[in-house]
Amino acid sequence: MKTRLTRMLGIQYPIVQGGMQWVGTAEMASAVSNAGGLGLLTALTQPTPEALAAEIDRCRTMTSRPFGVNITILPSVNPPPYAQYVDVVIAKGIRVVETAGNSPREFTDRLKAAGVRILHKCTSIRHALSAERNGVDVVSIDGFECAGHPGEDDVGGLVLIPLAAKALQIPVIASGGIADGRGLAAALALGAEGVNMGTRFCATVEAPIHPHIKQALVRASERETNLIFRTLHNTGRVLKNAVSDEVVRTERRPGGCEFKDVQPLVSGQRGRATLQSGEVDAGLVWAGQVVGLIDDIPTCAELMQRMVRDCRSALSRASALAD
Repeated sequence: MKTRLTRMLGIQYPIVQGGMQWVGTAEMASAVSNAGGLGLLTALTQPTPEALAAEIDRCRTMTSRPFGVNITILPSVNPPPYAQYVDVVIAKGIRVVETAGNSPREFTDRLKAAGVRILHKCTSIRHALSAERNGVDVVSIDGFECAGHPGEDDVGGLVLIPLAAKALQIPVIASGGIADGRGLAAALALGAEGVNMGTRFCATVEAPIHPHIKQALVRASERETNLIFRTLHNTGRVLKNAVSDEVVRTERRPGGCEFKDVQPLVSGQRGRATLQSGEVDAGLVWAGQVVGLIDDIPTCAELMQRMVRDCRSALSRASALAD
């Protein structure tokens, strides 16, 4: 499958693995890359820049194909050493970086000078246009269906993807709500040149999370996610469970809430422990509405081969209708 994205990144299929906290390890990234897509290591899953360097080396023992690194830039009182993570990416010869959260403008010139392609995730057209002006190579546009932080505009992919494809000159990756070949076909038809999947890759054999969590994703319907942090204007979409229900109740109580009121429930370490222990109701599990489309746990290679086959079939069926 040939698009500007596959040619730019040197990959076989226009399928990118989301840079998921606690999930984007060498096992996950190498499996996606070996299957013909672009796997991503998540920089902040590693406790230090030195640990990221070691994980890059470990991933290279598991795949000879291209993979990248996700660096999510978030506002923080005590921010991680982002510049040092960027140093590692450049020193290790990584050729693709996915950025998310705040603008990567501070690091764009250094990354570009080192020949690194920058994929930046956005949830609105205005932010996508800003990212293009600031020199990123690809925009990954997140519809409201997505896991993680879908922004505050509440615009679904069916509207957001063609808007982005029309507004931008650089390639667009469709993200959110995509789990199969029909979604890939739809994204391509809407003008995207590839797709990004996070939740779907969590329900694969190679995903480094407990089988009980994977089964919870398989069992869930499209209605079983919660929107948290709505009242804090930092909306996040997660799997519906006891913890996320409690967060929603706290936000809806008379008088509202502050972040400190829910902080013990939503801590990153608590979420990490949940993914490792398989205790589904112990912490947040980030997941999108696409859980309604997940009904098995294949290997990454099986999933991607099926997606490509079903995408071609869907495009053929649609083309026949136009004759």
